[in-house]
Order: sequence, then structure tokens, then C-alpha cells
Amino acid sequence: MIFTSDNWAGVHPKIFTAMEAANKGLQGAYGADGTSAKAGALFDEIFERKVKVFFVTTGGAANGLALSALVPPFGAVLCHEVSHVQMDEAGLPELYTGGAKLLPMAGAGGKMTVAAIDEVMRVYGTPMVHHVQPRALSLTQATEYGTAYTADEIGALAEAARGHGLRVHMDGARFSNAVARLGCKPADITWRAGVDVLSFGATKNGAMAAEAVVFFDETLAHEFEWRQKRAGHLWSKARFLAAQWVGFLEDDLWLDLARMANGQARKLADGLKALPSVTIEQDVDINEVFVAMDDALATHLRAAGGAFYDWVYPGDLWQGRLRRLVTSYATSDKEIEDFIAVASKL
Repeated sequence: MIFTSDNWAGVHPKIFTAMEAANKGLQGAYGADGTSAKAGALFDEIFERKVKVFFVTTGGAANGLALSALVPPFGAVLCHEVSHVQMDEAGLPELYTGGAKLLPMAGAGGKMTVAAIDEVMRVYGTPMVHHVQPRALSLTQATEYGTAYTADEIGALAEAARGHGLRVHMDGARFSNAVARLGCKPADITWRAGVDVLSFGATKNGAMAAEAVVFFDETLAHEFEWRQKRAGHLWSKARFLAAQWVGFLEDDLWLDLARMANGQARKLADGLKALPSVTIEQDVDINEVFVAMDDALATHLRAAGGAFYDWVYPGDLWQGRLRRLVTSYATSDKEIEDFIAVASKL
């Protein structure tokens, strides 16, 4: 009954198969290989335009490097107060940008608002030597509270950002889950909505270690290869990173796995919401379920073998009773049924 994180799931067999296929023969190094070219063509296909893509191995590196291309050391990034770049990267964005400041903002359900952007820019919008200079807005899709921005919501935020001279970055560690939930084209919630660069994650959705920085405005990527190299994320045997993306994107495996993970989260939520001692506290848009339960029930579930995390973040209204349950493509029906049965007994 493991509901800690989708990072706990293994590598999908089709992705292993793609890596094995890339292992045959000699191929060019540092991305000069046929597998990397094939992966790049798949990105162009799913985003319906030519994009510039760079492969790295961690979501933190993808976010930090992407922001470094948008923001100078004296700059600032507007982000949600519970965003991963703000709460869970140990200062990595500040390191990669050379010291740029994060300006966190509140917003229900982990979502940013136009009003919050305007308020921050009221203070920081006028260039002043004593203030950092905001240069980017960073959105998380889906959010840290498991909610998905619609295309209209992203468009409104991007328009507000543009009005203040900001570029738009999207942290897409669970981008696949958001696309599966919204039933939209990937382009609709990225470049068509005003996003300049996407950190696209595959690791949480069946890959081994595969993250991509996708530039929709190629002019922003003109120095990126040096940033990637300096950060230690330019792989010599890059074909093995690219192969994961080939296996992930071909035949829409990425969407199939995301739909499976999302569906298991809905099953879990449906079973738990029938219990009087449990409250579902956020919309279940993707593969995360946020529930309020008391310590006695949480202790009982863990003693029976259930695994999940407590969730205490800024703006916490649940007084330590909020728990996060995460499913993956590998989550079985039996795990869900057993977890609900244990909770029902108490």
C-alpha cells in the first residue's frame, strides 16, 4: 500500500526496451546520434512545431537551468509559495541563476493568480537599483496540490506576465498527468498559451532518469548548451537519455501511463471519501490525493503497512492533518482496496 510518491515506481518495460535498442553498435557522443535525432523529432511532433530540446537527468536541473536562461543574477522569479522551485530544491534555482531571488505568492489550490502577479509587480515593477528585477513567471503544471491549470488559466497568467515584461517558465514534472486530465493537445497548454520554456518530466511517469528542457522560443536557448555543460548535465552517451524519451513518447505511452496513474488516484479518492473520518481537500485532477485525517487513523494505516507523507506547507489550514497520497502507473487495484479496507475497519 505504497502511496508515497510516483518516484517509487520502477521503469516501464517499453522504456527499458528502447534503451536496449540504443545500446547496439557505436553511435556519436554528446547527442550526435540517431536516437537523439529521433527523440527530437518526436518532441516536434507532439508540440506541433519545431522546438529546441535539451536532456538532463533531474527535474531540479531542468528547472534551474531553464530559469538560468531567463533570469540574470540580479533578477527574480515569481512563483507559488508551495511550488517545487520554492520549497523543495534546496536553493538550486538560486545556484543555477547565479543568485536570482524567488518571489513566492499565495493562491488557492497551488495556483497563481493574475491579481497576485499584479500586486508583486506593483512593488517590483519599476526598475530600481535597490530591488531585484523580476524577469520570469514560473508555473507548475500540475501544481503541488495536484490541480491542473486549464489553457485559459495559463493564457491569462502568461498575458499578465507579458504585460510586465516577464518570460514564462513551466515546471512540468507531472506535465503528462495534466495533459491526460485536461484531454488537450500539449501545445494548447504550453506555447499556444504563452509559455516560453517547459521543464518536461518523464521520471515520475515510467522513465529511469529523463527530464527535458523544451524551448518554444529558440532565441532563448542560444547559450543553453554551455549552461548544460557547466552544470554537468551534458551526457557523453546521450543516446541513453534520448532513448528513454523515444520509448516514452512513441505510441503515446506517456499518456497511457499518466491516464493509468490518474485513474488509480480517482479510485482511491472515491473509496476514501465515503469514510466519515476522511475529507478530500483538493480536486483530484491528476495522480495525487490530498486528504485530511486525524493522527489516529494515519497511525493505524501506517501500522498496517500503508505508506504516505504528511503535508505541511505555507498556508496550511489543516493543522497538520493533511496527508498526500500519490499513485503511479504501477499502483494496483489491490493496494487501493486493501488501504480502503484498513481505513474502514477503524
